[in-house]
Amino acid sequence: MTEAFVGLGSNLEDPATQLRRACDALAALPDTQLVAVSSVYESQPMGPSDQPPFLNACAQIATTTSPNDLLTALLAIETTMGRVRKRRWGERCIDLDLLLYGDASLESKRLTLPHPGLYQRDFVLKPLAELLGNEYLMPNGVDIVTLLAGCPTHDLKLSSVQLYNGEIPGNPL
Repeated sequence: MTEAFVGLGSNLEDPATQLRRACDALAALPDTQLVAVSSVYESQPMGPSDQPPFLNACAQIATTTSPNDLLTALLAIETTMGRVRKRRWGERCIDLDLLLYGDASLESKRLTLPHPGLYQRDFVLKPLAELLGNEYLMPNGVDIVTLLAGCPTHDLKLSSVQLYNGEIPGNPL
Protein backbone atom coordinates (compact mmCIF):
# COMPACT_ATOMS: atom_id res chain seq x y z
CA MET A 1 0.00 0.00 0.00
CA THR A 2 1.11 3.55 -0.68
CA GLU A 3 0.89 6.30 1.90
CA ALA A 4 -0.91 9.38 0.57
CA PHE A 5 -2.07 12.67 2.08
CA VAL A 6 -5.24 14.54 1.24
CA GLY A 7 -5.92 18.18 2.11
CA LEU A 8 -9.48 18.94 3.18
CA GLY A 9 -11.14 22.34 3.23
CA SER A 10 -14.63 23.78 3.60
CA ASN A 11 -16.23 27.15 4.27
CA LEU A 12 -19.90 26.52 3.40
CA GLU A 13 -22.84 24.45 4.64
CA ASP A 14 -21.53 23.64 8.15
CA PRO A 15 -17.84 23.14 7.35
CA ALA A 16 -17.17 20.84 10.32
CA THR A 17 -19.87 18.45 9.13
CA GLN A 18 -18.52 18.64 5.58
CA LEU A 19 -15.02 17.68 6.75
CA ARG A 20 -16.42 14.74 8.75
CA ARG A 21 -18.43 13.55 5.76
CA ALA A 22 -15.34 13.80 3.54
CA CYS A 23 -13.27 11.75 6.01
CA ASP A 24 -16.01 9.11 6.12
CA ALA A 25 -16.02 9.02 2.31
CA LEU A 26 -12.22 8.62 2.26
CA ALA A 27 -12.51 5.74 4.73
CA ALA A 28 -15.10 4.08 2.46
CA LEU A 29 -12.97 4.18 -0.70
CA PRO A 30 -12.14 0.71 -2.06
CA ASP A 31 -8.58 -0.50 -1.49
CA THR A 32 -7.98 2.46 0.83
CA GLN A 33 -7.65 2.84 4.57
CA LEU A 34 -7.99 6.10 6.50
CA VAL A 35 -4.94 6.03 8.78
CA ALA A 36 -5.00 9.40 10.56
CA VAL A 37 -6.62 12.83 10.47
CA SER A 38 -4.99 16.03 11.71
CA SER A 39 -6.51 18.67 13.92
CA VAL A 40 -8.75 21.21 12.23
CA TYR A 41 -7.47 24.72 11.56
CA GLU A 42 -9.38 27.87 10.69
CA SER A 43 -7.91 30.20 8.10
CA GLN A 44 -8.91 33.26 6.17
CA PRO A 45 -9.61 32.60 2.47
CA MET A 46 -6.62 32.50 0.15
CA GLY A 47 -8.71 33.87 -2.70
CA PRO A 48 -11.56 36.37 -2.73
CA SER A 49 -12.03 37.96 0.70
CA ASP A 50 -15.83 38.22 0.44
CA GLN A 51 -16.31 34.66 1.69
CA PRO A 52 -16.34 32.97 5.11
CA PRO A 53 -13.20 31.57 6.77
CA PHE A 54 -12.19 28.01 5.94
CA LEU A 55 -11.81 24.96 8.11
CA ASN A 56 -8.83 22.86 6.96
CA ALA A 57 -7.34 19.50 7.88
CA CYS A 58 -5.21 16.74 6.36
CA ALA A 59 -5.96 13.04 6.12
CA GLN A 60 -3.40 10.29 5.84
CA ILE A 61 -4.49 7.26 3.85
CA ALA A 62 -2.95 4.00 2.74
CA THR A 63 -4.09 2.88 -0.69
CA THR A 64 -3.38 0.60 -3.62
CA THR A 65 -5.32 2.91 -5.94
CA SER A 66 -3.19 4.71 -8.55
CA PRO A 67 -2.70 8.49 -8.19
CA ASN A 68 -4.94 9.26 -11.18
CA ASP A 69 -7.69 6.91 -10.00
CA LEU A 70 -7.42 8.38 -6.50
CA LEU A 71 -7.83 11.87 -7.94
CA THR A 72 -10.92 10.65 -9.81
CA ALA A 73 -12.30 9.27 -6.54
CA LEU A 74 -11.62 12.57 -4.71
CA LEU A 75 -13.39 14.55 -7.42
CA ALA A 76 -16.33 12.12 -7.24
CA ILE A 77 -16.56 12.66 -3.47
CA GLU A 78 -16.61 16.43 -4.03
CA THR A 79 -19.38 16.07 -6.63
CA THR A 80 -21.43 13.74 -4.43
CA MET A 81 -21.10 16.20 -1.55
CA GLY A 82 -22.43 19.01 -3.76
CA ARG A 83 -19.33 21.01 -4.65
CA VAL A 84 -20.00 23.65 -7.27
CA ARG A 85 -17.04 25.47 -8.84
CA LYS A 86 -18.19 29.08 -9.17
CA ARG A 87 -14.89 30.97 -9.14
CA ARG A 88 -11.21 30.28 -8.63
CA TRP A 89 -10.32 29.96 -4.94
CA GLY A 90 -13.93 30.71 -4.08
CA GLU A 91 -16.22 29.37 -1.43
CA ARG A 92 -16.99 25.67 -1.41
CA CYS A 93 -18.70 23.06 0.68
CA ILE A 94 -15.72 20.73 0.24
CA ASP A 95 -12.31 20.74 -1.35
CA LEU A 96 -10.16 17.62 -1.49
CA ASP A 97 -6.60 17.96 -2.77
CA LEU A 98 -4.20 15.09 -3.32
CA LEU A 99 -1.08 16.54 -1.69
CA LEU A 100 1.40 13.66 -1.64
CA TYR A 101 1.30 10.13 -2.99
CA GLY A 102 4.23 8.18 -1.59
CA ASP A 103 7.36 9.64 -3.11
CA ALA A 104 5.68 10.10 -6.50
CA SER A 105 6.60 13.12 -8.54
CA LEU A 106 4.52 13.67 -11.63
CA GLU A 107 3.22 16.47 -13.75
CA SER A 108 0.40 16.04 -16.21
CA LYS A 109 -2.44 18.20 -17.46
CA ARG A 110 -4.71 16.56 -14.87
CA LEU A 111 -2.49 15.94 -11.85
CA THR A 112 0.70 17.37 -10.36
CA LEU A 113 2.40 15.68 -7.43
CA PRO A 114 3.36 16.92 -4.99
CA HIS A 115 0.44 19.35 -5.09
CA PRO A 116 1.70 22.58 -6.72
CA GLY A 117 0.61 24.87 -3.86
CA LEU A 118 1.79 22.61 -1.07
CA TYR A 119 4.94 24.49 -0.11
CA GLN A 120 3.28 27.92 0.18
CA ARG A 121 0.13 27.15 2.17
CA ASP A 122 0.27 27.26 5.96
CA PHE A 123 -3.25 25.83 6.19
CA VAL A 124 -1.93 22.68 4.49
CA LEU A 125 1.56 22.48 5.98
CA LYS A 126 0.49 22.91 9.62
CA PRO A 127 -1.94 19.96 9.65
CA LEU A 128 0.51 17.95 7.54
CA ALA A 129 3.23 18.64 10.13
CA GLU A 130 0.97 17.08 12.77
CA LEU A 131 0.88 13.87 10.78
CA LEU A 132 4.50 13.79 9.58
CA GLY A 133 6.41 15.90 12.13
CA ASN A 134 8.06 19.31 11.72
CA GLU A 135 11.39 17.78 10.70
CA TYR A 136 9.91 15.71 7.88
CA LEU A 137 11.74 16.42 4.62
CA MET A 138 9.29 17.23 1.89
CA PRO A 139 9.96 16.06 -1.68
CA ASN A 140 11.72 19.37 -2.42
CA GLY A 141 14.28 18.50 0.30
CA VAL A 142 13.12 21.16 2.79
CA ASP A 143 11.65 20.31 6.18
CA ILE A 144 8.08 21.33 7.00
CA VAL A 145 9.00 23.79 9.76
CA THR A 146 11.25 25.75 7.37
CA LEU A 147 8.53 25.81 4.73
CA LEU A 148 6.01 27.03 7.33
CA ALA A 149 8.35 29.86 8.35
CA GLY A 150 8.37 31.09 4.75
CA CYS A 151 4.61 30.86 4.19
CA PRO A 152 2.35 33.87 3.89
CA THR A 153 -0.04 33.80 6.81
CA HIS A 154 -3.73 33.18 6.47
CA ASP A 155 -4.33 33.99 10.15
CA LEU A 156 -4.21 30.27 10.86
CA LYS A 157 -5.58 29.17 14.21
CA LEU A 158 -6.36 25.84 15.78
CA SER A 159 -10.09 25.15 15.73
CA SER A 160 -12.04 23.54 18.56
CA VAL A 161 -13.64 21.24 15.96
CA GLN A 162 -12.60 17.60 16.35
CA LEU A 163 -13.20 15.27 13.45
CA TYR A 164 -12.47 12.08 15.39
CA ASN A 165 -12.04 11.65 19.09
CA GLY A 166 -9.46 8.90 19.28
CA GLU A 167 -10.24 5.93 17.07
CA ILE A 168 -10.90 6.40 13.37
CA PRO A 169 -14.01 4.46 12.30
CA GLY A 170 -13.26 1.29 10.36
CA ASN A 171 -9.53 1.54 11.06
CA PRO A 172 -8.15 -1.78 12.32
CA LEU A 173 -4.78 -0.23 13.21
